[in-house]
Amino acid sequence: MIEDLEPLLAAWMPRQRWYSTKNLVPRITALDVEEVGRADGVSVLRAVVCDEAGWDPVVYQVPLTLRPGTADIPAAALVGRTTAGLVHDGCADPAYAAWLLGRTSPGLRLLAARVLSGEQSNTSIICDVADEAGGTTVIAKVFRVLADGSNPDIELQEALSRAGTLRVPRFLGSLRGSWRRGGSDESGDLAVVQEFIAGAQDAWRVALECLRTGAPFDATSLGAATSEVHHLLATEFGTREAGERDRTDLLGQWRERAALAADAVPALSPLLGRAAEVYRRAAAAAWPPLQRVHGDYHLGQVIHAPGRGWVLLDFEGEPLRPLAQRRLPDLAMRDIAGMLRSFDYAAASAGGTVAEAWAGSVRREFLDGYAGAAGDPRDHAALLAALELDKALYEAVYEARNRPDWLRIPLAAVERLLL
Repeated sequence: MIEDLEPLLAAWMPRQRWYSTKNLVPRITALDVEEVGRADGVSVLRAVVCDEAGWDPVVYQVPLTLRPGTADIPAAALVGRTTAGLVHDGCADPAYAAWLLGRTSPGLRLLAARVLSGEQSNTSIICDVADEAGGTTVIAKVFRVLADGSNPDIELQEALSRAGTLRVPRFLGSLRGSWRRGGSDESGDLAVVQEFIAGAQDAWRVALECLRTGAPFDATSLGAATSEVHHLLATEFGTREAGERDRTDLLGQWRERAALAADAVPALSPLLGRAAEVYRRAAAAAWPPLQRVHGDYHLGQVIHAPGRGWVLLDFEGEPLRPLAQRRLPDLAMRDIAGMLRSFDYAAASAGGTVAEAWAGSVRREFLDGYAGAAGDPRDHAALLAALELDKALYEAVYEARNRPDWLRIPLAAVERLLL
């Protein structure tokens, strides 16, 4: 069966949103297919594929189902036909969802399942289930790119959920697995099941609607929610003081990012001297303790739930950073800087002087709200300015390469931060 499956996966994977090596022909160098169970008479398989098409090998998880005949499954989920039968992407097959719930949340019985559209790096399955209370809905997130170690999205959300906060979805269960690559045994997180919060809107859409209608955006409570989560992360995982090595490493990263931005956007070259001064002041200033953080915080990572308020999602960190780096203690103000930049993007998307005033207002309200359990970020103004500048320079490189029409947004922020 492996001989049949390998070329089918090589042809099917590049068409998927989660396939990260774009515009290259897959070069599968390892393929491990294991039958992990059966559900409703359907074989559930787990394929682990190591693709070396790009500079760095990427290990993908491809859950599969094997059926002897046709089924009511979207055509795009058909991987192909093997000598053993039809192979489908498991995430689109209710049989896989039923098996996954049985492994992670034995008290839940699947009634219906559907794939959440629009995701880039993972695949989420919305599951209507029966439980002791009658019925509810949960969400199962399947990690497509695998890494050896614990995924912070599970590690952090599970700890926060068990601490009793309502600022993250309730954790229900997770699935780990192992595979062999390059002669070594590796293991990592494959999926997580958690509460599905119905009727929620992501904060990006809430912000744009407020900009359109003039309704107030509750940035104060968003800041308070962020502060609460940072305080809990510090409590659950501890903190440590930043050492000289931490300062030196971060200063080097800032300088490298600035040089890369100047190469990508020549108009930034004359500003490097001023940027270096911002970074020098930040490196020499007092730093708060380092702790676990969200790692990729912006309006798209928060939802507003009726009767519950702001809820934080997706603690995986920046997907392109190595897993070991994403699990290290960091500056909580990196998350704050990311949200401040997100406000700027929302305002720029709406355009106009009213939107500019909105951005300034919600920035102040967010920081006011944050200055509760975790302290006021403005007490570390030099460090916050450096982190926000670093984020804006990263955005400038991204926009120059992918969306030149949007380059004006980070460039305006760089000018403001260097005044």
